[in-house]
Amino acid sequence: MKRLVTRKVSIALVLSFILVASFTALAAAKPLIGVSIRSLSEERWDREKAMMETAAHELGADIMFTDANHDEALQNSQIENLIARGVDVLVIIAQNSDVAAMGVQMASEEGIPVIAYDVAVFHPDAIYLSFDSVRVGHEMAKAIVERVPKGNYMWIGGSPTDDNAYLVREGHFQVLQPLIDSGDIVLVGEQWSPAWSPQEAMMHMENALVANNDKIDAVVASNDGTAGGAIQALMEPGLAGKVPVSGQDVDLAAAQRIAEGTQTVSIFKDVRVLARVAMEAAVELANGQTPSALNGKYRNAERGIEQDAILLDVVPVTQENLYEVIIKGGFHALEDVYRNVPKSEWPEQ
Repeated sequence: MKRLVTRKVSIALVLSFILVASFTALAAAKPLIGVSIRSLSEERWDREKAMMETAAHELGADIMFTDANHDEALQNSQIENLIARGVDVLVIIAQNSDVAAMGVQMASEEGIPVIAYDVAVFHPDAIYLSFDSVRVGHEMAKAIVERVPKGNYMWIGGSPTDDNAYLVREGHFQVLQPLIDSGDIVLVGEQWSPAWSPQEAMMHMENALVANNDKIDAVVASNDGTAGGAIQALMEPGLAGKVPVSGQDVDLAAAQRIAEGTQTVSIFKDVRVLARVAMEAAVELANGQTPSALNGKYRNAERGIEQDAILLDVVPVTQENLYEVIIKGGFHALEDVYRNVPKSEWPEQ
């Protein structure tokens, strides 16, 4: 009888070990996504971090983040650390499109796929996931030209180390260059803003106003941060709201400026979709699959780079469609966007 009991206990122990091993194997099979963010001091990246985290967990993946705080060397060091911690897929929001290529190379050598999230990384092994940045720039400039078809224009670019800034510029000048060539538009200044800094943009705008005796008719700024800096400078001579200014991202401050009338347009790139698609693609890559959302190519002729790409659509947002696209679409709340506008002027719900 004792032998029978002992045998039953042994079988039970074996079965429990098998169950524990099975659960451990399942846990180990859970994809681990590493996300290298260039700086969480920028509103949109902090917001998208939360979106990615939610989406990853819904898709059954674990996720870890690093914050490079605008330091390109630190970003590569953090990427190396993510690789060492055993991530299955890397998502990189690059501080410097050239420098981050080293991070992709390190991942590639370990067989880890990489998604370049909304900022190109100049390495052929990265998959580019973004909105059509050339179209973003085109729509920005088009909205400004529709309001001011002739006059003195100031151009304020993004970071010169971010390939996105050049793609946006390309779209800008698809619209602007023919009018510059015809003499309808006089470009009184062109300045880049390292790290997309609003402070840099404000300084450029202040200098341009002084140099041109405040005679600037329109500003093509490359994102909402640089738009905010330009508008801050326009307040001093009382030109905020009179001089049209462009941007992109529709961050909360920009949405408020559009509601108030100091910013003319911001290009809405639904980052909720971007974050979700990034996590879906990452899980597919972790499982050895080709991302189902692939729909194009990213090419950089200067560096001889061609990458698979996922390109998403964009929407220009002005006062006319701010409520419809941003409020009804659930991106920002009505009371947040219109808080500086008298309630009598709020849109009807």
